[in-house]
Amino acid sequence: MSLRDWFAKKKQKARLNADGVNRKLTDDELCSIWVQCYSCNATLPRKAMEHNQQVCMECEYHFRIGASDRIQQLFCQEDDTFIELNANLGPADPLTFTDTQPYRKRQVGARSKSDLNEAVVTGIAKLHRMQEPNDDAADTPPTIDEAESFALGIMDFDYLGGSMGSVVGEKLTCLAECALKYDLPLVIFSSSGGARMQEGTLSLMQMVKTGTVLARLHDAGLLYISVLTEPTFGGVTASFGTLGDVILAEKGARIGFAGRRVIEQTIRQKLPNDFQTAGYLMKYGQVDRVVHRHNLRHELLELIRLHRISSGKTPKAVSQGQLLDFEVNPSPFLLTPDAEPVPV
Repeated sequence: MSLRDWFAKKKQKARLNADGVNRKLTDDELCSIWVQCYSCNATLPRKAMEHNQQVCMECEYHFRIGASDRIQQLFCQEDDTFIELNANLGPADPLTFTDTQPYRKRQVGARSKSDLNEAVVTGIAKLHRMQEPNDDAADTPPTIDEAESFALGIMDFDYLGGSMGSVVGEKLTCLAECALKYDLPLVIFSSSGGARMQEGTLSLMQMVKTGTVLARLHDAGLLYISVLTEPTFGGVTASFGTLGDVILAEKGARIGFAGRRVIEQTIRQKLPNDFQTAGYLMKYGQVDRVVHRHNLRHELLELIRLHRISSGKTPKAVSQGQLLDFEVNPSPFLLTPDAEPVPV
């Protein structure tokens, strides 16, 4: 290589490096690196947000998270386990409903967005409670104490707005029946816009269905903890969302039945700025505690432990094989995602 060629190659390489440095990032690339807080408009590093459990470091606004993120946050200890129930159950289209697009097509888009077959994930959880070290041994790490097992349901807003259809109602009912059989507490994380209009009356029936099985749970003296997260509205708030023995809410979560704008138009009055927030509901006795996301796991385990001790019970363990009785066989209204509708 001649000296002239060597200088030309070096100059070309420098130009390419400069173009790479000066190139503007696309919107998608920026969104993958930074995220803007909806509450205080602060621009935050996405990695730091994920490390902080999707809570704004500036104003502590709790971002909406999906079922998979919620599970990762709750099951943070090595020995924690989660046995999923009815994982492959998906909705049918009993009304062959079509609005701007067919209901079937919306289901495909919702599965792609949320990576779930329905708007709720259910199963049996086993979490280990960490015992804090004594003051005399402050330098020693915390040791793992006894585990608490409970039935767990987590709704995901990314699947059609977390709307409650026939499958959501069926999965939660099976979960509550499983808790009844094995004498377990029940915990449900709600995040929903309400009943699913594409299933009509079948969707509204789930309010009564879930309420009935929760009444049986109450009669049996079992603990039901309802955790209301951003956002919880409509038929979910009017049914299992607010039927808990203990009702917790994440800080700043919006909770209600009808939307704020609908209420203002109906009563023709301006509502307070904090209306339908977790703090507002706690002020008027509709929520028992407002919990920061960082403390939620500890809060749940302490409540479950206190109830278990007061009831004179010992920790339970449930195996995969014991859940087979609660796996739902597909019916005309409850189909696996790849199945075709069955004529009714």
